[in-house]
Amino acid sequence: MFWFRRDLRIDDNHGFYKALQGENKVLPIFIFDSNILEKLPKKDARIEFILSALGAIDIAMKGNRSNVGIYHGTPEAIFKEIIQTWSIEKVICNEDYEPYAVNRDESVRQLLEKSGIVFEQYKDQVIFEKKEITKDDGNPYKVYTPYSRKWLSKFYEIPIDNYPSEGLLEKCYNSTPLPKCSLSELGFSQSDIPHPVPVFNDTIIDEYEATRNFPSANKTSRIGTSLRFGTISIRKAVQKSASRENNTFLKELIWREFFMQILWHFPHTVNDSFKPQYDQIEWINNEKDFNKWCIGETGYPLVDAGMRELNNTGFMHNRVRMLVGSFLCKHLLIDWRWGEAYFAEKLFDYEMSSNVGNWQWVAGCGVDAAPYFRIFNPTEQIKKFDKEFNYIKKWAPNFQEFDYPKPIIDHKIARERCLLTYKKALNRV
Repeated sequence: MFWFRRDLRIDDNHGFYKALQGENKVLPIFIFDSNILEKLPKKDARIEFILSALGAIDIAMKGNRSNVGIYHGTPEAIFKEIIQTWSIEKVICNEDYEPYAVNRDESVRQLLEKSGIVFEQYKDQVIFEKKEITKDDGNPYKVYTPYSRKWLSKFYEIPIDNYPSEGLLEKCYNSTPLPKCSLSELGFSQSDIPHPVPVFNDTIIDEYEATRNFPSANKTSRIGTSLRFGTISIRKAVQKSASRENNTFLKELIWREFFMQILWHFPHTVNDSFKPQYDQIEWINNEKDFNKWCIGETGYPLVDAGMRELNNTGFMHNRVRMLVGSFLCKHLLIDWRWGEAYFAEKLFDYEMSSNVGNWQWVAGCGVDAAPYFRIFNPTEQIKKFDKEFNYIKKWAPNFQEFDYPKPIIDHKIARERCLLTYKKALNRV
């Protein structure tokens, strides 16, 4: 059996390739985990994206009269059901490094081993995992730059393998159709948010350094969702990026792996600040202010434009993500965990490691974080990155109207309040 998870493609799929190389027929399945689904809004475009990706896999398997079995329930319950129905020798999947996934997989492993079934996992969503990139003493890196140097050094020393799983589909089970689940059967209804289409080409990579900070330029790859759900191979993405002269885009992919290994080494950072003294900050956590931030009515046009883009598309430009995150934590003194949870609900490309890592970065409490006294000025950010107001006009077109919200707080007052609050928590007053 091959268990699809965050690897929703047939090509260059490490675990799938290993399964297809075996002697037995391969039963491909996907489980909509009820532990995860019950926490999601009932119009979540990501569920539709997963179903669409599974449909694309089915189309690829059609020539072999195969399909992916889609199940809904807790993984333990589904596997108990499956092993009573099928004669399974081995279950193969690709590694997932988030705390919930690690615990889930260990429970599944124990369940299967009690029935004499082997459980195997393979590296697929990263180039280097776990302890493959560490300091010379074996400890994990906590700063990106030396991590990236070691990553690049190892990357250029060791050739990347590819796994042509797409050429072995005849090994999939094809005697009878496997079960399906529709959107409504999963308890969801159709979302208005369109699926992102990646634009991953040489021009995007070559011009990324020059264009990446300007949200109106529309010069980002939109590859985040594809990497999150594994519809694009990270190996192919990295190889393509590394083949170009400018490596700025490649370094963004390394940031993704840096945050992944941080979360794997320090799973407590899902809920706790990496730097524990920052958990002494006395957040104001004003719910009214938080709601204004959520709907894009803070009175700061670039902040509001970013939040409105997020709410309408499930996407936000990375430069604007830094600004809205800093604004929430430092201008409004609202706990970074509130913002992280909101992004987790809204972002199409939500990946826990990057989301937690970036939110702790803007709050100043994470690894390699922005210093606590770095407070983005929302007005100056417009002058630097949207001076023609093109991005703002698209997402907050009423920013010059009489009825546009007044600033939720004065920047100078917010800055002074933030510095005093942070200094007090860090015993620097």
